[in-house]
Amino acid sequence: MEVKIGVQSIPRELVVETPSTSDEVERSLMAALKDGGIFTLRDEKGGRILVPAEKIGYVELSGNEQRRIGFG
Repeated sequence: MEVKIGVQSIPRELVVETPSTSDEVERSLMAALKDGGIFTLRDEKGGRILVPAEKIGYVELSGNEQRRIGFG
């Protein structure tokens, strides 16, 4: 799944491909926001993205839609 994270005072968003489900990402985000801690997200290559919760502007979750090829 693709996750886009908008960070305050940074003009470009972070785009991460993660094996996590949307529910897992949402739970992690809510816990970080509640505690004022760090939002942690695993990427598909085994790395981790760490963003301070107070700096998050938005998080956009997109599904596992297959990419289309061709016209139409």
